Amino acid sequence: MTTTEPQCPDLARELIARAAQSAAHRAKRRRHQLNAIQLGQGRHTDHANTKVLRRILAEHDWPGHCLVGPDGARAAWSIALHSDDDPAFQRAATTLLGRAVQASDAPVQHWAHLHDRALITSGRNQEYGTQLLLRTDGIELCPLRAPESVDARRATVGLPPIAVALKTVRRRYRHDGSADEAPPIVLTGAA
Repeated sequence: MTTTEPQCPDLARELIARAAQSAAHRAKRRRHQLNAIQLGQGRHTDHANTKVLRRILAEHDWPGHCLVGPDGARAAWSIALHSDDDPAFQRAATTLLGRAVQASDAPVQHWAHLHDRALITSGRNQEYGTQLLLRTDGIELCPLRAPESVDARRATVGLPPIAVALKTVRRRYRHDGSADEAPPIVLTGAA
């Protein structure tokens, strides 16, 4: 991976701005600070971001560190990760991100998170234990294939043991009793 100036700084700025806007919206959603109209606007934003990222992938392949820098690549990953309304797109993005990882142009941990998310949105069990549900009564791991060997799989992609990751996430999202009627929210990031 590179620390030089990205080839497409304008594209990097666009990805970063889009991902930041979506992240701010998701944070308000987790804190139950949005009305029904604002929730719909967030879904529209995620759909628009997916459309923009789809165009970028068609024009440039995965926007990795060389093309958009580490922050831009992380923003692209975040947008793909939250493209839950388009599981086929998530699977395609996972493939392209995997190629960027093989070319040392993106972190393997991003691939593991996106791979798990694509599995979950397709109704399958995740591999690495990166996808969690934030429920009113706490945090729960999304369904996991072969839980007895998850730590070995996590180690292959540079992730800490699942118990460590869960402890970190639970510390970050302590239940405060304010989500009594809230639907579950899929979390990623620290896991």
